[in-house]
Amino acid sequence: MIEAKDLTKRFGKQLVFENLNFQIPDGEFISLIGPNGSGKTTLVKIMMGLEKKTSGELRIDKRQTIGYVPQFRNIDLDYPLDIEQFVRLNLKFTLSPNKRREDNKLIETILEKTKLTSLKNRPLGLASGGEKQKAYLAQALLNDPKILILDESTASLDVEVKMQLMDLVKELNEKYNLTVIFITHDYELTKKYTSRALFFKNKTIEEVKVDNISEDMFEMGS
Repeated sequence: MIEAKDLTKRFGKQLVFENLNFQIPDGEFISLIGPNGSGKTTLVKIMMGLEKKTSGELRIDKRQTIGYVPQFRNIDLDYPLDIEQFVRLNLKFTLSPNKRREDNKLIETILEKTKLTSLKNRPLGLASGGEKQKAYLAQALLNDPKILILDESTASLDVEVKMQLMDLVKELNEKYNLTVIFITHDYELTKKYTSRALFFKNKTIEEVKVDNISEDMFEMGS
């Protein structure tokens, strides 16, 4: 369970949001929507311990490790690593033969989970946009997170590729009871994949059931 009580964040005199109150139960697939600059990413940074709250409470079980998948990033064609090597970047280097064997098994499992096994030797620079995002997803899953944050992870991808990535995330959500927090400006994906939204508006949030999510919520300065 993630729970916020009267959560407020300021940068100096600038108020980002105030008195946020919400709960996100284990295993929920929820979206954060609203205009750019309304506080979505700031809230996620507080969840991840990268920013400090100004006041209020944000409770996350210490055992709830967090995986993070960033927005799509273009990678040069001559990028020197293949997909498997790229995923391995999130592992700590070890000289222990036993630990290396464990890490190799973990990589095999994660590549299988993310449907990258047959593509593991493909140079990342030559991979498609969807394959690159799956590689970031694989990295995020290495530490067996209980919470997965997708930060505009489908932006700049074709519609079909977006659906493929989100289908995979939904499968992981349902199979492993993975809590998913999806920051997005995509109305269709929000309606299709998430159970409800936290709508950032006027320095606070409104909880919106999926049936009540409307397109105009994605047009306010996005």
